[in-house]
Amino acid sequence: MVEMKPMPSPLAHALGGIAASWAVDLLPGSPASRTAGRGESFYRRAGGALTLTCAGLAVAPDADLFFTAHRTATHSVTAVAVVTIVSAVVTGWVTRRSGLTPTRVALMCGAAYASHLLFDWLGTDRTAPAGLQMLWPFSRTWFISGLDLFSQTERRRFLSVASLHTNFLAMAWETALLIPLLAALWLIRVKALAGLSAQPARGDHPAQQGTRPVL
Repeated sequence: MVEMKPMPSPLAHALGGIAASWAVDLLPGSPASRTAGRGESFYRRAGGALTLTCAGLAVAPDADLFFTAHRTATHSVTAVAVVTIVSAVVTGWVTRRSGLTPTRVALMCGAAYASHLLFDWLGTDRTAPAGLQMLWPFSRTWFISGLDLFSQTERRRFLSVASLHTNFLAMAWETALLIPLLAALWLIRVKALAGLSAQPARGDHPAQQGTRPVL
């Protein structure tokens, strides 16, 4: 019998991190990718290195599989707060140099990390204790939604036929769920960027005749 781990796959977490970062970037204000116009590459319009970083942050909580008890410290709102604060501090000088807002970048990174907790909470967990310790270290309570939105995946003996079959079905379901969400966010994102790129053109008017330029 295949022994399954109660968590979505890294693919689901990476896609969720991208979706979370794009959603936050659509909030009022200056988007992180406001300089990417229609003529730019897909990579730049998709957010470039920042989007890749958010995808990596969304997968990062599962690093506890190698170091400590799974689904505790790294799967908590405390970890989300730490990641958000560190992102603001560490990337502050980079965002200032590139004209981005440190607060927005920090929120995007924090949301991407938090998406991992949300997906695990929505996932299937047949083992005890079920769920994750979202309020660590203030509470040892385990939280799980019971909605079983995401299937369990197998990460032990993952090259066996049974494990490959289980993981393939899980990732196929995750893709079917998340790709439409990403597509919708992408269309909104492209429309928003197109509107921003058109604003300077509408705002650049030649000085009216007979008026003196303001220095």
